[in-house]
Amino acid sequence: MAMSSAVSEGPVDLTRVARYMAIAGVTGPRIVGRIYDPVEENLKELKRVFEEHGAIAYFSREGDNHIITYGYPPPRQPVRIWINVLLLVATIFTTLFVGALHAGKNPLTNPVNILSGLPFSLGIILILGSHELAHYLTARHLGVDATPPYFLPVPHPMTGTMGAFIKIRSPVPSRSALIKVGVAGPLAGFVVAIPVTIIGLALSRVRFVPAEAGLLRLGSPLIFELISRIFHGTPPAGSDVVLHPLAFAGWLGMFVTALNLLPVGQLDGGHIAYALLGRRYRVFSYFIIAVLLLMGFFWLGWPFWAFLTTVLGLRHPPPLDDITGLDRTDIILALLALLVLILTFTPAPFPGTGF
Repeated sequence: MAMSSAVSEGPVDLTRVARYMAIAGVTGPRIVGRIYDPVEENLKELKRVFEEHGAIAYFSREGDNHIITYGYPPPRQPVRIWINVLLLVATIFTTLFVGALHAGKNPLTNPVNILSGLPFSLGIILILGSHELAHYLTARHLGVDATPPYFLPVPHPMTGTMGAFIKIRSPVPSRSALIKVGVAGPLAGFVVAIPVTIIGLALSRVRFVPAEAGLLRLGSPLIFELISRIFHGTPPAGSDVVLHPLAFAGWLGMFVTALNLLPVGQLDGGHIAYALLGRRYRVFSYFIIAVLLLMGFFWLGWPFWAFLTTVLGLRHPPPLDDITGLDRTDIILALLALLVLILTFTPAPFPGTGF
């Protein structure tokens, strides 16, 4: 939203609002009434009135009434890009270290061994980076104030990172924009995860795996299993596909994509679900939490995610324009996101393990 530096923060001129809306009541910064037909054109003019006044206005519907609630944004804080760069460098290091361990090399015994972690590190950084960069670029294109990606370097022995995120620092303008911003990341990450997985599985080998070997077993999403069958068929009894570190990076990328597309809370899928369902989203989110709890029979991590998303909040912040509906492109994008969720989801990602 464009802001003018020469605006006053006070009550909006109601005479201008009344040109486009039959005002029924005003309580402080809350205006109740009916936007004149054609609603879409007059809504556009109303948005311009509040923008010129330097205000952030939320437009919603309650029964037969239209509601405008407005306020004024705080000063924008500068982005300290050096923090983003520092976190990215640290995440490259932690994923290199963990990737070397996946390759059977220990950087603690020989620092040069850390280069063995390059395939895993490159794969996971590309997937996570493309996911968050797509969110960032789409948000900025739609006029949403967002930060560049923040990576999370965590010396976890399996991943070396807890992912990445961007910070949305202004309201999303519409339900349509909410769909586009929410879908962009998972779709981009999925598109990058496919070639990473293909190359990684081409480098993987079928080997005899004794039951007592103690290797980590992974559940296979549909798309991952399909690519594996193309390269390796069905492994004979007692054998399995031992994943190359790059293939494991692809698997992790698909797992992260599926997690983000869960239609609940502040996840990408939650944004999409809210844009589709509006006020019915809250009841729907309770249903998804119940499903995640029941899926604890497959993997104990699902109840943890149900708890985490509940703690972070099931209430979704509304877009500025909660009146204008979705168009055909938005519905297609939402269905595409559902397809990606189906292709990347597995009920038991770590069979036989807790978290």
